[in-house]
Amino acid sequence: MSRMQSLRGLLALVAIAFGVLTLFAGGRVLAGADPGYVVFRPLLVFNTLMGLAYVTAGVLIWRDLRRGRIAALAIFLLNLLVLAAIVWLYRQGAAVAVDSLRAMSLRTGVWLALFLGVAWLVRRAPALTPPAGRSPG
Repeated sequence: MSRMQSLRGLLALVAIAFGVLTLFAGGRVLAGADPGYVVFRPLLVFNTLMGLAYVTAGVLIWRDLRRGRIAALAIFLLNLLVLAAIVWLYRQGAAVAVDSLRAMSLRTGVWLALFLGVAWLVRRAPALTPPAGRSPG
């Protein structure tokens, strides 16, 4: 396996693992577990649903780098938008915990890194991406 393929596998694995952990953590709190801080329910639901998107993006990164790059960018931008919204709500005095701001910052940073990694692979390793209109074998 080449270094490029190894990096691709690592990026896909990080995305999938991050998604599974997000689904597990969000699912537990939705099922009634106490995370130890005030839960802003819309953010909890968003993040839990995004866990599915994270897993899907990880699979796309593994199967089709170009589509994986689009998915990673979309997830990063959505997370950034939600982060900006909860920062604004927090400053307005809404029931958003500092822990939620930290967690959303982490998610946004992870997806920025994943997007940059996949974008780098698309530029540097055209052999890893199938030709337009063709799916990988």
